[in-house]
Amino acid sequence: MTSKELVASTLADRADPSAHATVAANVSWRISPSQHMSAPTDVGGYASPSSPALAGLPVPRVPVGPLAVHFCARAAGYTLREYTTSARTLADSVIRYYERFKPDAVWVSADTWVSAEAMGARVGATDDNQPFGGIGGPIVQTAADIDRIPAPDVGAQGRYPLMLEALSRVVEALGKEVFVVACFDQYPFSLAAALMGINEIMLKVFDDRPFVEALMHRCSEYAAAYALALGHAGADMLSGGDSPAGLLGPDLYRQLALPTERRLIASIKSTTRKPVSLHICGNAKPILPMMAGSEADVLELDHAVNIGEACRIVGPEIALWGNVDPVRVLAQGTPESVRHEALETLQAIKAASHSRFVLSSGCTLAVETPPENLHALLSCQVQ
Repeated sequence: MTSKELVASTLADRADPSAHATVAANVSWRISPSQHMSAPTDVGGYASPSSPALAGLPVPRVPVGPLAVHFCARAAGYTLREYTTSARTLADSVIRYYERFKPDAVWVSADTWVSAEAMGARVGATDDNQPFGGIGGPIVQTAADIDRIPAPDVGAQGRYPLMLEALSRVVEALGKEVFVVACFDQYPFSLAAALMGINEIMLKVFDDRPFVEALMHRCSEYAAAYALALGHAGADMLSGGDSPAGLLGPDLYRQLALPTERRLIASIKSTTRKPVSLHICGNAKPILPMMAGSEADVLELDHAVNIGEACRIVGPEIALWGNVDPVRVLAQGTPESVRHEALETLQAIKAASHSRFVLSSGCTLAVETPPENLHALLSCQVQ
């Protein structure tokens, strides 16, 4: 079984009743730290829309897919500016990361400002080794500003063409053997926050909610167009973040962010059967039941969430991806502490009888993560 098939079996389609029947029956793993292996076997036209581990189907071990983004650039010897502004460099970074570490999944992402830039935001970095972010003032302050945002054009706007080329290069090089996750950037509330500013949108939520909803509608159009283009370019899973929505609290999240997440996911799934994930940083436990109701196939959970509790809250049909601490453990720990934390996570998953799971960092890897710590994470298997 290739890495691609392993993750695909884990994430299998929740609509497949045959997958549901295997969930409780197939959690009989033996947990042990061992040498991570990934057999790069040709799988021909394999393009399953779902994943055996994410599906709860029988798999020989739990797949491991750390959220490696800027870490890939550092490992390949590129600056973040080179990585962020060149499709060839971004793809080469991901390919070289895979060849060196052999994870079961790789991530194609530049930063969280790709869609905001496409919509007109000024982005950049203060030096060559800082990630891109917003460098200008808010571009949306009035209804007229929303009206001035053009319809999405993924073939022309901002770095959309660059990202699609980078993904195509990664899929061409690795797509038969490894599971490729492409980030469609931000869900509507988070994208709206980037365009308005986080403080301004939080005030506007109370002062003029229809305005916020109108902007989120336009943001949904961009997120859907970008996600579908990434799916057509060969991504195996489409990942989006909505971390600012986690700051709303349960009531406002349910009223404002969740409905747009649901509509966006439904829009994506109406065109592609690729699994869709939702990432919210920090302690998302208060909103986990609602995240599980978003219709996302996968929830990416940060280290602040107790993984055993998360399994019980979301139920067996939602796949989970996480959630070893990327800073305290992976960047600042030792190989021994990494293995300890990873195996504790796997024990919690086993105790909860949750078979749809991919072991990962809780959020993106820090660029300074020691290679030996990443190898330690990748050596932890559940068989």
